[in-house]
Amino acid sequence: MQDSALQLILQAGYVVKGVLVILLFFSVFSWAIIFYKHRYFSKASKESDSFLRTFRSGRDMKGLYNTARSLTLSPLANVFRSVYAEESRVHRDEVKRMLRRYEALEVAKLQSYLNFLATTGSTTPFIGLFGTVWGIMDAFRGIGAAGSASLAVVAPGIAEALITTAAGLAAAIPGVVAYNYYLSRAKMLIIEMEDFSEELFEFFLREAQ
Repeated sequence: MQDSALQLILQAGYVVKGVLVILLFFSVFSWAIIFYKHRYFSKASKESDSFLRTFRSGRDMKGLYNTARSLTLSPLANVFRSVYAEESRVHRDEVKRMLRRYEALEVAKLQSYLNFLATTGSTTPFIGLFGTVWGIMDAFRGIGAAGSASLAVVAPGIAEALITTAAGLAAAIPGVVAYNYYLSRAKMLIIEMEDFSEELFEFFLREAQ
């Protein structure tokens, strides 16, 4: 085919171009989230390992707090710092309540933006399919106007339509892969945080006595 993909896009109708713009939006934001979450999870894991080593080394509470202040992405450090900042850390139930509350906040941080990746993976193929169907309809209208169904008449319209399907899959596949991967990493950090909370609970009770 002599026409390049870019030429086919430029020659496409307004609806197909609109679909491609929407798919481009999803793709660009998905890749931005993918790179952001990669950096976020890498740093969060390293900071959590660092804080856990410091915590288990037996450092005093004030020293742990100063360490936690510099580890802003670690869920473990954030939970410790938040509970430490509370003035009421005497009763068991109060400590447990605070731990649950701050754990929930950290879970929300870990899972932030992942819903967009899931939405991209589930909706962009259908958006692309809509563009394909609309493009094929335009191709058939062209056939009717030309009064001929030769390959030269049909091929450009069909190729134009299929570009939206390819664009939809190009946006969806990285989104689905990244969503599953980062959700798995988030769950690992959440499990680590929940296990650490048991240690933290006993730690704060001992310090309160």
